Parts: sequence; structure tokens; C-alpha cells
Amino acid sequence: MIIRSLVASALALFLTDGNATAQVRDRIQIVGSSTVFPFSTAVAESFGAKTQYATPVVESTGSGGGLRLFCAGVGNEHPDIANASRRMHRSEFETCQNNGVREITEVKIGFDGIVIGSADTSGEPLVISRTQLWLSLAAEVPADDTCSRFIANPAVRWSDVDPSLPGRRIEVFGPPPTSGTRDAFVELVMQDGARGLACMNALAEADLDQFESIAGRIREDGMWIDAGENDNAIVQTLTNTPTAFGVFGFSFLDQNADRLVGAVVDGAAPEFDAIADGSYPVSRSLFFYVKNQHADFVPGLAAYVAEFTSEDAWGEFGYLTDRGLVPLTDEARAAMAQHARSLTAMTEVPN
Repeated sequence: MIIRSLVASALALFLTDGNATAQVRDRIQIVGSSTVFPFSTAVAESFGAKTQYATPVVESTGSGGGLRLFCAGVGNEHPDIANASRRMHRSEFETCQNNGVREITEVKIGFDGIVIGSADTSGEPLVISRTQLWLSLAAEVPADDTCSRFIANPAVRWSDVDPSLPGRRIEVFGPPPTSGTRDAFVELVMQDGARGLACMNALAEADLDQFESIAGRIREDGMWIDAGENDNAIVQTLTNTPTAFGVFGFSFLDQNADRLVGAVVDGAAPEFDAIADGSYPVSRSLFFYVKNQHADFVPGLAAYVAEFTSEDAWGEFGYLTDRGLVPLTDEARAAMAQHARSLTAMTEVPN
């Protein structure tokens, strides 16, 4: 233990450019996704309670913001783990490499659904398609059925898009551009929904860049309101604004089932089994990324990874499933646990 402490101290001094006043941190620092935040917090609390290590500090900065902090460098002033509700982008991986963060372990922890929910529990849930959502929330929509010209979205009420939808004003509280939930919503709802129009699908085949630019741009005229990185804040806003909708992770619906209801999207309700088998169309994988170079000087980093990937935590009947995490299959969990605990570094850009 004495030798390990001396090695850790030497590494810490080296990694902080020779700053003689630097000390080895006494706890793990975690940043990133607001969706992964409650799961990571639960693991941190359990880890702190059952081990000799200090409880890790977990911050909700959004996936993009967390990965920027994570990739900024190696050393005490940089976080050890980044949570993400989407996979690391190629550009982020390259930034990490350029800043000396060259040994990164990617850990897929399970699945999550993105919910379009409201606090109006008085009747039937909203039934809507992804194409209708795109036509309601896109900044620009086709002027005709040829998609040769686009106009600012004129829809004010949901029923302006389709008479079957509610007659109330479009008002959606959602995550900001730095959020992994926002990225996934753009890909899985906006872009996939736009392809439901024949001319937009043809545009995607002819000019993918133009299609993604148009299909992925959310309106900025007050119908969509960026509500910050805190999904709990969106939930609270909805309870005070029952005519509005919000976009957030399934775990927040699961934990607030008594006061929130999720919309049925393309015929599927946001339920645990539907997310697990992929029949709910707005589903995505959740991750965290470990800075392996910190494992030798941040106490408990490898042990935290082991706790997160234990059956007690992420297993089918683990404490994270009680909080809304949709787990990997038994076989996938076993393989991922081995990969994570050995801190197997990514050897190529992930996408």
C-alpha cells in the first residue's frame, strides 16, 4: 500500500505538469449525461457505503458538455468518467487523443427510451407518429409535396398538423443542444420522422447533408423551449404546466408514474419491455467512458467500474432497474462486465 501510494503521488505530480502542491484526489469525479446521472449517482452512493473509498462526485453537465470536460486532458483537474446518453462522436474521440487522453474504456450500461410526456393524466395519452412530431417541431417544413421549397413552420396548435391531435397550443420543454437526449431525439424522432414524407425520403437519398440540416433543425419560435440539462426540472415544469409536453428519459417517467404519462409513438407506449425489445421506436443505448490513465492515481476507479457492472447494480433485478434502467441481456452484460473491469481501451474511433 505504501509503494502504491508513492506511485500514485508521483503520477499525480507528473500529470499536473510538475505542480508540487498537487495532491492525489480522494474521490472519483464524474460528469456528463443527465439521463445517466441518476444511475451513476445510485452507484456512487452504494459504492461509498460499501467500500473504504469516498463517495464519487457526480455532476449533470449533459453528454456533450461532459465529454468536452473528459477529453480536455489527463490529470487531477480533469474528470475520470464521462456519462453519455449517446455514443462518443468521432470528433470527440479525436479531441481526446489529441489532448493525451489515449486510453479510454467504453462501457454500455443498458437502454433507455426517450419519452414525450405530460402531466395531464386525466384522459388517454397522446397518440402520435414521429412524422407528426417532426411536422410539429421542425423549424422549416415543405411548402408542398415536392419538397422543392421550405417555409417557416406555420403550425401553432397540434391539430394544425393533424385534426386527430389535440387542439391546444404546441409547447414542448426539451433538452438543449449539449444534451445526448437532444442528439438522440433529433436522430430518432426528427430525422426518422421526416423520412415519413415521400419527398423528404427522396431528399435524403439525393442529398443526405441537406436532408439532415433541414430535418434535424428544431423550431426556435417558442414552441420548443430549451429547459436545461436537468430532467427533474422538466418534470417539475410539466406538473405546473399540464397542457405542455416534455422530452426526457424513461427513468424519469418510471419514477414519476403517478403524475406523468408518456405519449404512444408510432403505436408503441414507452414501457420497460417495449424499450428492451426495441418495439418502442425512440430507444437508445446508454454509456459511460473511463479515463484509464487515471486508474493508478484516483483511488477506487477500477472498483467503481466493478460496482456499476455488478449484477447487484445493473442486473435484471439490480437496484438500477428499480430506477428505470433497461438492462442488457444476460450474455451482453457478462461480456461487457469483463470488458469494463479489464479496462479494455478503445483501439479505433467508435463511429
